Amino acid sequence: MRTDTGTTVRLEDYAPTLFDAKHVTLMISLHPKATVVRNSTDYAPRGVVDDPLVLEGDGLNLVAADLNGAPLDPRAYEASPDRFVLKNPPKKPFELTLTTIVAPEDNTELMGLYRSSGIYCTQCEAEGFRRITYAYDRPDVLSTYDVWMLADGPGEQVLLSNGNLVAEGQQDGRAYAQWHDPFPKPTYLFALVAGALGAVRDTFVTASGRRVALAIYVEPGKEARAGYAMDALKRSMAWDEERFGREYDLDVFNIVAVSDFNMGAMENKGLNVFNDRYVLADPAVATDLDYAGIEAVIAHEYFHNWTGNRITCRDWFQLCLKEGLTVFRDQEFTADVRSRGVKRVQDAKRLRLAQFREDASPLRHPVRPSTYDEISNLYTATVYEKGAELVRMIHTLIGEAAFRKSMDTYFDRFDGTAATVEDFLSCFAPLDVNAFMAWYQEPGTPKVAVEEDFADGVATITLTQHPAPSATVKPVPIRIAAFGDSGQLDLSAAKVKGAELDGDLLVLKGETASLTLRDQGAAPIVSVLRAFSAPVILERADAPARDIALLTRESDPFSIWDAAQRLLIGALLSAYAGDEPDLAATGEALSAVVTDDAHEAALRALLLEVPSRFTLIEAIGTDVDADKVDAAHRTVSTALGKAMQPALTALHDAPAPAADDVSAGAAGARALRNCALTLLAAAGDTARAAKQADEAGNMTDRLAALGALAGARADETDAALETFHDAFSHEALVLDKYFALQALRGDGDPKARVEGLMAHPAFSLSNPNRTRSLIGAFSQNVAAFHAADGSGYRFLAETAAKLDAQNPQVAARLLTAFGDVRRFDPARRSAAKAALEATFAKVKSSDVADIVRRLLSAN
Repeated sequence: MRTDTGTTVRLEDYAPTLFDAKHVTLMISLHPKATVVRNSTDYAPRGVVDDPLVLEGDGLNLVAADLNGAPLDPRAYEASPDRFVLKNPPKKPFELTLTTIVAPEDNTELMGLYRSSGIYCTQCEAEGFRRITYAYDRPDVLSTYDVWMLADGPGEQVLLSNGNLVAEGQQDGRAYAQWHDPFPKPTYLFALVAGALGAVRDTFVTASGRRVALAIYVEPGKEARAGYAMDALKRSMAWDEERFGREYDLDVFNIVAVSDFNMGAMENKGLNVFNDRYVLADPAVATDLDYAGIEAVIAHEYFHNWTGNRITCRDWFQLCLKEGLTVFRDQEFTADVRSRGVKRVQDAKRLRLAQFREDASPLRHPVRPSTYDEISNLYTATVYEKGAELVRMIHTLIGEAAFRKSMDTYFDRFDGTAATVEDFLSCFAPLDVNAFMAWYQEPGTPKVAVEEDFADGVATITLTQHPAPSATVKPVPIRIAAFGDSGQLDLSAAKVKGAELDGDLLVLKGETASLTLRDQGAAPIVSVLRAFSAPVILERADAPARDIALLTRESDPFSIWDAAQRLLIGALLSAYAGDEPDLAATGEALSAVVTDDAHEAALRALLLEVPSRFTLIEAIGTDVDADKVDAAHRTVSTALGKAMQPALTALHDAPAPAADDVSAGAAGARALRNCALTLLAAAGDTARAAKQADEAGNMTDRLAALGALAGARADETDAALETFHDAFSHEALVLDKYFALQALRGDGDPKARVEGLMAHPAFSLSNPNRTRSLIGAFSQNVAAFHAADGSGYRFLAETAAKLDAQNPQVAARLLTAFGDVRRFDPARRSAAKAALEATFAKVKSSDVADIVRRLLSAN
């Protein structure tokens, strides 16, 4: 296990390796306790080199070392579990062969080569390859690979690695397979899977006419549940050819679904490894959100073939170069195959909920940081989601045609290399690269203040940029519109100062800009930041009448949703202050919109979602009382349900889509009915939810009804949840949903309930999915986790400390929930600090130590 050394890695210290690693041949003889890895790598000095060759390891046991086929004198090298040093390497190309032994079955960290549920699997990003063999385990060293795998008996019928299959068969009573990957790749993209797996197979014909063999490997008996994933894969391949001109390059593309996996999925070249929750689905056990997630993650990992694999990162500081760019690509895919407007709302909602909170927490960092202590802790919403928003702003600033041309330049110029953010931006003419680079280098969320003035028929809208602390003014694309009584106004005649206006796009380049409209009979209704055109916070005076008008006059889905959010946040703040929220006007306006079939059902469903408790916490700002937050949310949910009861009843009484229809349209219709059900339950109609929970024909409707009951703290909740548990106790992914529902409940004693469920026969801290579903969900239960007596903080910290010895990556992720504590009252902050200090005294991993240190440093 890696230990905390306090070492800080700095971007400014980057230097290329002294040697190149041209080709790697791996001979891997699999065994649960003693897998033998024979690594023969062809090294070549980069010029005249007088220094030793230093390779990384992590807990390795070296059993042999050979140079150019001859055993090395032990005096010629130094070997420890964490590194190998060849003291005087040859001055010309040479082959170094190192043989190590690892124990996959004992690898509970699930990094490197591990064995779980009878399946051998690897996870090498970011630094897992060094847990298999000594290597230059860094992303800027690219090698071609030949991999020989040997395994015993019928338990390992499937032997997979990167690239194309060269040979397979039996040798001395053991199964073997040889794989060749002709495309140079870094160590983090190496993959191996071996085990008894079933397969779903298909083919894809590329634009140039090549036939690619496709396979998705799953636990035997679950092949039927991989059908949607296969369909999503084929649609992703076709879309990438059409939208970005990217054709797949190998003869095969394999996906493997495993139950024990730290991440959602991994894009290893030609062999993607997935957490099975992003592969397995049928309507009886998977929700519409599960189907959408499968589609998006399949696409994301496939798109990495070009943005991540063919062009990779020079160093881990450039992580956003592959992740942010590929998130943008998968968002565009979903927008094209589902609904562009709805997808934009969903992405903005996610960014605000996760990344804006991260940006304002002790864990904040730039999209392209300049330092890190533990690379595993940089796989964050900032790198992924904000990274995607930066790419989207480039697209907005230069337009689709120039963006596609620039992406072609990027692919042509940097294919087969390890690139940097600067390399990427250099391809995007006519982008002002120097000005835009600040978005990558500076942490925090900029704010844009909006001021409106109307006098004598002249309307003036002034925008003022307020960068995050210690940050600079940046180019901010802001889509803007104005509406009068007769509809949307033509802005082409508007007078603009301090910015450029093209159609509805105003580009704020300096600190302040203004837009003036003359000859107006009344103050126009102004919509700012349409389509969420930049990841900024708008500061604008509350104006419920304006937001109600926007609900009916706007056509942009994000702006409609955002207006509804502002109205409901106002109600939440009133309830938090102890006032009775007045939702009559808001309820009437929302009722009109959500019953209007002119809007997509999925958008109308989003309008019915009361802003989260975390959104309210951000709006309050400081000295937050968690109990009052929880009470305010329930109060507004109840009041809104009552104010909209006739419309909500009509929506839920509408005919439901076919239970097995998983199309985007059917998913939107179900979401609308179920959001109506949630508010009706909050208003007291729990019998309706109990009936749906009992009679639902698919998991989407069943889970929504259970959530509605739990959220309303209905008397029927316990019985309905136990019926659900008993019906699906044999379904691992459904049990995860059960655990999450129980952890998020606000009634009774949530912590005691969670502690009891940790003794459930199906619960194990060694299973990342199960841990996230119970412990992770508890950390999102605002009133329980932020309990005034500090019990929630102590529970999470103590659980993470126990998990640190097994799986430090998952433990570290759990502790990020403490990032919100700065918002709460002094007593809670003190209790959280004490819990974190106790954890810091116990942990040994750099993953957890890094997170705790950063959290404590801000206290």
